[in-house]
Amino acid sequence: MERYAGSLDEAADGARQQERHYQLLSALQSLVKELPSSFQQRLSYTTLSDLALALLDGTVFEIVQGLLEIQHLTEKSLYNQRLRLQNEHRVLRQALRQKHQEAQQACRPHNVPVLQAAQQREQEAMEHRIREEQRAMDQKIILELDRKVADQQSTLEKAGVAGFYVTTNPQELTLQMNLLELIRKLQQRGCAAGKAAL
Repeated sequence: MERYAGSLDEAADGARQQERHYQLLSALQSLVKELPSSFQQRLSYTTLSDLALALLDGTVFEIVQGLLEIQHLTEKSLYNQRLRLQNEHRVLRQALRQKHQEAQQACRPHNVPVLQAAQQREQEAMEHRIREEQRAMDQKIILELDRKVADQQSTLEKAGVAGFYVTTNPQELTLQMNLLELIRKLQQRGCAAGKAAL
């Protein structure tokens, strides 16, 4: 008798899972209609069904939320690093201006043109250095963000989320961003908690 009760529970669980899969798939199909038609065409029924299956237990919602939090922390850190560099540059410029003003005030009138030429060269050299440091910082930021995107793609691929794999193809990245947006919208609707009302 217990064996039959266990079979009934498993059947009920299977039916609930199937119903939840259908609800998620239906919600995804509804949300896809909000996307540009070029992306709607790339999201087949099979892809949406596979995505709904991956979302069934709620783990993917938690993974996406965790990835989003990590991304925000990374972006904030990189932004603060860039701000620090800009502030350092501002301080350097102020210090050089101050140094130049003091030198001009202490300079004899007949040496002013020579001093100004030397100061102009010093100013240009500093501005060149600042541009190079800023360019290097911007490249570092881009590389770090690209690395973060690849990490996110890899994590979602390992979690079995349809449409995710490591790529740098702009069209595929846009498609993946749209898939993430669909997941986030489902999460906001309360689908992550397994609620019946979508």
